[in-house]
Order: sequence, then structure tokens, then C-alpha cells
Amino acid sequence: MVISRRGLFALDFAGTSRQATEWLRVHRTAMACRFEVTLAPTDAGHVNAARAALDETDRIESLLTVFRETSELSRVNREAATGPVRTEPEVFELLQRCARLHLDTRGAFDITSTPLSRCWGFLRREGRLPAPDEIARARALVGTNRVTLDAVHSTVQFAAPGMALNLGAIGKGYAVDRMGHVMRGRGVQHALISAGGSSVLAIGGRGRGWTVDIRSRVDIRSRQVRRERLVRVRLRDAALGTSGAGEQFVLVDGVRYGHVIDPRTGWPARGMLSASVVTRDAATADALSTAFLIAGPELAKRYCTSHPETLALLMLDAGTERLQIFGSCPGAQVL
Repeated sequence: MVISRRGLFALDFAGTSRQATEWLRVHRTAMACRFEVTLAPTDAGHVNAARAALDETDRIESLLTVFRETSELSRVNREAATGPVRTEPEVFELLQRCARLHLDTRGAFDITSTPLSRCWGFLRREGRLPAPDEIARARALVGTNRVTLDAVHSTVQFAAPGMALNLGAIGKGYAVDRMGHVMRGRGVQHALISAGGSSVLAIGGRGRGWTVDIRSRVDIRSRQVRRERLVRVRLRDAALGTSGAGEQFVLVDGVRYGHVIDPRTGWPARGMLSASVVTRDAATADALSTAFLIAGPELAKRYCTSHPETLALLMLDAGTERLQIFGSCPGAQVL
């Protein structure tokens, strides 16, 4: 059975003094999701800046998508197993960030997990339970630590044929950050940028800040539609990323195997319904939300302790939903 991510978790935006229908929203589809800029009516003069920011998403997609043979990332995937591949400085810097996040999360965040997703059938939305030897073969091709990044020459090299990079767990957040850079460069002081209902960047925030409701729309056990708010957060100059466990799954003998694969084991992650992270930039928030969804409270607590400007909100799958909160971020208030 397949359930889309947007059907399970969404971020609902509301102002603090005006009805949501009064906000100006400028949007475009990119990276297979909706990117949107929300402005107050008093900031209508920044609509052109919002459009320029949306143009930036097209540029980022042309670099990072794995669904176009012409993208920079697709070229790296084709060539990096046969030798070092020189890549664009922007892409190389992002890969370096991914490598650091891989280390900081002890392998829970991993951009090389495509062979595992393929093994489980989730790349084609045809989930299946693979044999243990299949999982072992796929795991042999996984590990960001098996990607050599040469900072002197800006080259990328894989340890073995069959390895591949996929930036799906950080790409939207990175695009949102780039949109924010464009808008700030054009003098915008207050705006809310979102992508796919799971990545948000708050620029400024009048009054008490931008209000973001994290909602669960579908109960993944009963598959009944719900509109319950899980938690409300106010943001000011901060970013929020959310990952959910129920986007795709395969059901075998009454056991549910979700599409979020733990790259450290090769098996679907368990025990979490959702993970939301607030930090200074959307790319890091996106990456950490995936890592915390996989590794759970132990990693979230440890990471937030060593990275003071990180707030984690974890919804545990423990019979009844339980929210656990770790850390804090200066730009966030949990209500």
C-alpha cells in the first residue's frame, strides 16, 4: 500500500493577527512539490522578489535532481565509480555538509541509501520484503563514508560500482535556504518560505513571529483521516523540517515495513511516527529530521546537547502518540 507524504504530515501556516486568506502566496511546482512564499499584504511590493526566489528552485533542481540525466548529480552518479569526478563548487560544498551530518548523526543520515530503497522496492512504489542476502548486498553499496571528497580538486569518487547519491532528504531544505538568500538580498525582512508541506524557513516575523502548526492528517494504523494538531511552533529567523514514517510501506504477515530505511541496518526504521527539527537553516533541519526519525530519541537528545541551537520534537509510536522535546532554538517557541 502507498500513502503520500502530503497525506500524512503537513505544516499549516497561520498569521497572528490576520486571517490566513488575507496573506499573499506566490508558489510554483519544483522538485515534485509545491514551493511557496507567504507575504503579509503590507509586503506586496516584494512579490517580484518572491518570484525571483522561486526561479532559484528551478536552478537548484537542475543541479540536484536524480530524475534528469542532464543534472550535475546524475553525472556524478554515472561517473564516480570509475574515478574522481570534478563537480560544481556548490554541489561539492553541499556534499561536504552531507558528509559532516553523516558523521554527526553516526550514520543515521546517509545520502547513499538508494540501493536499499531499490532493494525494498520503494523507488518504484512497489514495496516488497527482500531476502536477507539481498539486503546484505545492498548494504555493501551504502555509506557516505565510502564516498571520497577531495577538497583540493573538488572531486567525488565512489568506493564501488552501484553506489549512488540522492539528496532527497536535504535538497528541498537547501532550495528553501537559497530562496531565503535571494529574498534577503532583495531587502525582504518578513516572509515565510515553504516546500512540500515539510520544509519551512521563517524570515523575520512580526509580532510574536510566524505560527506553524504541525498536523497529522492520517492515522497510519487505522488509515482514518484526522485533523489533529500535534504541536504548534512560532518561528522567527529559523527553519523547521519534518519527516514522517508513513509515506510508503509494505505489509507482510501483519507486519508493517515503512519506506524510511535505516542505512546502518538495511531494515526500515521503527518506533517513530514523526520527527520535526528547528534550527537556523532549512537544509540542516531537513537532514536532522530524517536522522532523528531513523535513530529516535537517543540520537536527538545527544545531538541537541552538543548543538545548542537545535530543537527536536519527536512523536513516538508507542501505542498512544507521545511527544518528546529536546534542545532549543533561539528563533522558536513551542506552544
